[in-house]
Amino acid sequence: MPQQPPPETLDIGKVIIDHVSNSSPEHPLIHLPPIFGIDMSVSKHVFMLWLVAALIFIVVTALVRRYMAQPKMVPTGLMSVLEASVEFVRDDVVKPNVGAKRVLGWTPLLLTLALFILCANAIGLVPIFDTLALIDHYVLHTGDHSFLKRLIHGGATATGNFNVTAGLATVTFMAIIVAGAKAHGVVGHFKNLVPPGVPWPLYFLLVPLEVLSMFVRPFALTMRLAANMTGGHIALLAILSFVFIFAELAGSSVVGMATGFLFSVPLATAISGLEIIVVLVQAYVFMLLSAVFIGMAIHAHH
Repeated sequence: MPQQPPPETLDIGKVIIDHVSNSSPEHPLIHLPPIFGIDMSVSKHVFMLWLVAALIFIVVTALVRRYMAQPKMVPTGLMSVLEASVEFVRDDVVKPNVGAKRVLGWTPLLLTLALFILCANAIGLVPIFDTLALIDHYVLHTGDHSFLKRLIHGGATATGNFNVTAGLATVTFMAIIVAGAKAHGVVGHFKNLVPPGVPWPLYFLLVPLEVLSMFVRPFALTMRLAANMTGGHIALLAILSFVFIFAELAGSSVVGMATGFLFSVPLATAISGLEIIVVLVQAYVFMLLSAVFIGMAIHAHH
C-alpha cells in the first residue's frame, strides 16, 4: 500500500521573511538588464521609493500653490500643518545646531529627509499590498506572471531595507563633508578632525579613531532606522502567527481563533500603536542626528 505524503505544514518563518523582504531576483516588478554586473531591475522597495517621492512632491506642491493663491496668505488645513513642521525644523532643530547664519541653507535638506523618512515609514504601516492580494485572489484572478502578482510578492517598507537607509545616511555623510569644507575649507575640515595643540604622538591614535568615527556616524544612522522598521513588522507578524501555530498544534481552528481573539489581536493592536510612535520618532531622530553632525563639522572648535 503506497504511503501518503505528509501534510504540508505552514512555514511561519518563510511567511515573515517574504513579507519584510524586498522583491526577489525571480520576481522583479520591471526586469532591466544588469549594468556593470549590478541588477538594475525595479524591485518593490524601489517602487515604494518612487511612490513616496511622488506623493510628497504632489501633495506639497499642491498645498504650496493653493497657499500662494490665497489673497490673505492665511494657512489652513494641511498647509498649516506643513508650515508648523517647517518652522519647527528650522527653529528647533536646524538653527540650534548649524547656527542662524546657515539655517536657511540646511533647512531644505533636513526637512526633505524628515518628510521622506516619515512618509516611507508611515506607508509601511498601511496594508496596501495585502489588500491588493485579497482583491486579486477573490476578484481579479490575474495570472501568475502578471504585474500585480509581482507587486504583492515581498514586503513594502522601503526604510526597512538597509540599502535605502544606507543611501539616506550617505546623503548625510556627504552633507557633513560639504558643511565642514564650506566653513573651514577642504584641508581645514579634515584638520579639524583632531583638536589643535595635541602632542604629536597622540596623532597616531587620534587620527585613525576620528577617521573611523566619520564612517561610524552614517553606519549608526543606517542600522538604527532599518532595524527599527524591520523589527516592528517582524514582531507583529510573529504575534499574529500564533493563531496558525496553535491551530495547527491543536488540530482545531477553534483554538486558533481563541488565541487570536484573546492574545494575538489585542497585543498586535498595542504594538501597532507603538509602531506609530516609532514612525515619528525615527524620522525625527534621523533628522536631528544629521543636524547635529552637520553642526559639529561647522562648529568644530566648539
